[in-house]
Amino acid sequence: MDDRIPTHLEVTGLIRAVENAGGFATVIAKGERTAGTIMAVCCASATSARAYERMPQLDGSRKWMLSKEQGAENPREFSEWYQRRSRQDDDLWIVELDIADGERFLGEIVAKT
Repeated sequence: MDDRIPTHLEVTGLIRAVENAGGFATVIAKGERTAGTIMAVCCASATSARAYERMPQLDGSRKWMLSKEQGAENPREFSEWYQRRSRQDDDLWIVELDIADGERFLGEIVAKT
């Protein structure tokens, strides 16, 4: 049995936590309501956006991993990338966290994929 909370509740909690800290968070794409996966796009003014996804680990845990970072040369390519991912995966939720150091709301993060 999977002890995870439903994805829509986790997304709501993440948004509320960011807003309570003075930031702004929004859902860019909705995925499967109960067992969808989440991509968190962390952004703040004057910093490159970073996309994190929670990936299964060998020990059975699910840790956040950096999937992609926005390039300074072509910032539009980053948004095109996550929009393409959304079209390819109906289960994927994409949540934008517009706050300094948005990673602090994700918990443990491991190396880039």
